[in-house]
Amino acid sequence: MEKTVENHIIKYFDNKEVLSKEDLMELLKNDFPTWSDNTINAYLYKLKKNGVIDNISRGIYTVGKIQLFTPKIDKQLKKIASRIHKGFPFVNYCVWNSSWLNDLMRHQPFKNFTIVEIEKVATEQVFNELNASFQNTFINPDEIFFERYISVLDNVIIVKNLYSEAPISKTNDLTIPTLEKILVDIVIDDTLFAAQQGELNFIYQSAFNKYDINESKMKRYAARRNRETEVEKLINISLAK
Repeated sequence: MEKTVENHIIKYFDNKEVLSKEDLMELLKNDFPTWSDNTINAYLYKLKKNGVIDNISRGIYTVGKIQLFTPKIDKQLKKIASRIHKGFPFVNYCVWNSSWLNDLMRHQPFKNFTIVEIEKVATEQVFNELNASFQNTFINPDEIFFERYISVLDNVIIVKNLYSEAPISKTNDLTIPTLEKILVDIVIDDTLFAAQQGELNFIYQSAFNKYDINESKMKRYAARRNRETEVEKLINISLAK
């Protein structure tokens, strides 16, 4: 229902930059005549908290500036995805780069990594394929190996297992993780994402302020990774600010 209300409100702003709260209340009552003032206020609060609308001054609203997460796909990611697609057309995978987090951070990491996630049955095979073509390719490194040998290298590719039902999406002929998945993964893999650990609160707050994020999808994936409590706490702190 919240999405339905969101769609109605966005239409209200088709030809107007701002609307008063009274205008919004009246328009919503016309579309949802059985709703009380308290119900409408509750939805307006949720939509404001999620960035769908902005309260630019007392009693005056405008459409929020929330945008979709559309990260830059570089040539290497395209090459890797092409190799996987051609050699393993029926395998679930996703590719991305840790630099996608940089615009959500205060301090920029010294190193970024290309991450390739493959369903477990094909992880070894895909690693062998990529290792033959790309330098500095590693598979499921543990903390000690990562800190001793990988952290000092440039242009590193990390091949990892892809968890079942992980939220991924296809774009530009390749598959990437959704932002919901990335935000959960940086909490869990504190070795690979060591540079982000001190900024988790800021990253979450920046992400929720800037992008359209599906909380339910995020919490389901966190639950599958047994980190639902920690992720939910970060979400709540971010939305409260």
